[in-house]
Amino acid sequence: MPKRAAGVSLPFLQPETGAGASLHRQLYERLRESILSGALAPRSRLPSTRTLSRELGVSRGTVESAFAQLDAEGFLERRVGSGSIVALPEHARLPRTASMAPVRRGGSVARPDLLRRGGSEARPGPLHRGGSETNPDLLRRGSSPARLGLSRRGRVLAREVLPPEPRDVQPFTPCLPALDLFPTRLWARAVAKQTRLLGPGLMTAGEPAGFRPLREALAAHLGTSRGVRCEWRQVLVLSSTQQALDLVARLLLDEGDAVWLEEPGYLGARAAFESAGARVHAVPVDAEGLRVDVGTRRAPRARLAYVTPSHQYPLGVTLSLSRRLALLEWARAASAWVLEDDYDSEFRYATRPLAAIQGLDVAGRVLYAGTFNKVMFPSLRLAFLVVPERLVDAFTAARAATDGHAPVLSQAAMAHFMEAGHYAAHLRQMRLAYAERRDALLDALRRETEGWLRPGAADAGMHVTAFLGRGARDADVVRRADAKGLGARGLSPLYLGRNAEQGLVLGFSGASPAGLRAAVRALTRLLAPGAPA
Repeated sequence: MPKRAAGVSLPFLQPETGAGASLHRQLYERLRESILSGALAPRSRLPSTRTLSRELGVSRGTVESAFAQLDAEGFLERRVGSGSIVALPEHARLPRTASMAPVRRGGSVARPDLLRRGGSEARPGPLHRGGSETNPDLLRRGSSPARLGLSRRGRVLAREVLPPEPRDVQPFTPCLPALDLFPTRLWARAVAKQTRLLGPGLMTAGEPAGFRPLREALAAHLGTSRGVRCEWRQVLVLSSTQQALDLVARLLLDEGDAVWLEEPGYLGARAAFESAGARVHAVPVDAEGLRVDVGTRRAPRARLAYVTPSHQYPLGVTLSLSRRLALLEWARAASAWVLEDDYDSEFRYATRPLAAIQGLDVAGRVLYAGTFNKVMFPSLRLAFLVVPERLVDAFTAARAATDGHAPVLSQAAMAHFMEAGHYAAHLRQMRLAYAERRDALLDALRRETEGWLRPGAADAGMHVTAFLGRGARDADVVRRADAKGLGARGLSPLYLGRNAEQGLVLGFSGASPAGLRAAVRALTRLLAPGAPA
């Protein structure tokens, strides 16, 4: 039986009103901190939610929310009749170091040592995910990339050109936001207001790392919503996740360096790393995410690992806590980097969004990338990269040398949109809408495509991968679906090896429930025996 901790007083868990974060978020963070530091021993049993709520003077619902999130992330094990048990194994504890970055809550920074004493301290503070094809213009002219006089890097980039994002809304386009639900009037007001306020300032060059108010708003948002530990200086504003991949490849990889890439995985990452001359090693993904043990065997001295841990692209699984910690330990021991692509982590339907790997990193080996383009609208062209403190100056200089800066007006409008609370409200609305659209897609797939398509993980994100049966080839289905304007993507091109599974990557966020049901019916006709090739 696990040792009981119920009789132990836990005053350091006491949440504070007015601390910049909700009470359940504070409680979750302090329990998580205590588990990682060893203050709460592995296999020890926590007090019941009723007991802890009475001791801390908060509602039972507050404690239940914190426990549920910890359970979802693998920190607790909850069993009927046995209570809540610390699930983190002894060997997985992270060492507490003086260099560990502070926990950010809202606009303030809180030191874990002060939190344990119940105090606080405030200080100022054209590639997309889908299938691939060779550039059709090159093929029509009868020219291969090798015959155009391109550099080695240029030949790789030309070979990896992906289809442009559609100019019209197609029902199955992966990662396309709900443009029909976007708060256009609120955004127009934000743009107009910043135009009046900034005046001539819009016409001068911006800061290479980005508009400071947006970087500050991002640091606060990422700290509270994603558990990212950073100061605003560590946030760089970019135009896309692809630009983040390119910058990382330029600055951190030399020719011949080994890189771990999830298999199946994002083709844009493969293009960025191969064009930098890196040797890409496919590391398989299973139900718990990236197989860190396989990566360690295949390329133990790799320079970088690229992961999509919160919602793996394209399979949709979540990287387990034990593998997150194993990945961080490998990166620390190998002096390697981890690039965490959190492309659609805001949309989780079974539990709250899982905390980022970056927040667990005590060695400063994780770079964290995210984007507004999949939350707001694709043509916004605003994304971000959070880098370790020691890399800030190098990445800022590289940003200035390669692209200058992002448009100031868009950044200023985005900062206002966040500070006014519109961004958080938009996220809440989209979670509800996408949950409804996901349910409509899954229900239609089960009813209409039984025997032909088997949906995979669907707890999060903006797409579902469905596996093909009956010997079907996804290339054939995608070709027929394209002719019907359905926007489905093939699964097999996302594999590096030969043992590729056949399936379809089906977006659901950009179409209405009725539109998705109609699209599934059209897809079913293409899958049926005797459908035109």
